[in-house]
Amino acid sequence: MQQIIGEVIQYELKDPRIGFATVTGVEVSADLQHARVRVSIMGDPAQQAETLEGLERAKGFIRKRVAEEMSHMRFIPELRFVHDTSLEYSLHIQELLRQVEEERRANPPRLDDERPDAEERPGE
Repeated sequence: MQQIIGEVIQYELKDPRIGFATVTGVEVSADLQHARVRVSIMGDPAQQAETLEGLERAKGFIRKRVAEEMSHMRFIPELRFVHDTSLEYSLHIQELLRQVEEERRANPPRLDDERPDAEERPGE
């Protein structure tokens, strides 16, 4: 179902509001009545909101295409699109780690005995 929805979004939807969106997961309820579709959306918050709006508008079409592709299923769940921010969070953490690494290269940490004032300490 994840692959089908992803392909429909990428290749079949013509709504200009829908930007670069990737289906990162689909969770279907036990009774097969509802599916939570996690979508990672690139762009600023306004573009992300527009993309979610476009996906909500296309929900019926997407569900119909899922039904056509999964004709063996007795029920096709109602789709609910949810913005998945885990990729954005991951990219943010990577950027922070990269910055820390750059700072360490520019100012490598010193051991206590490497400090310039280590020789001046009394009693050593």
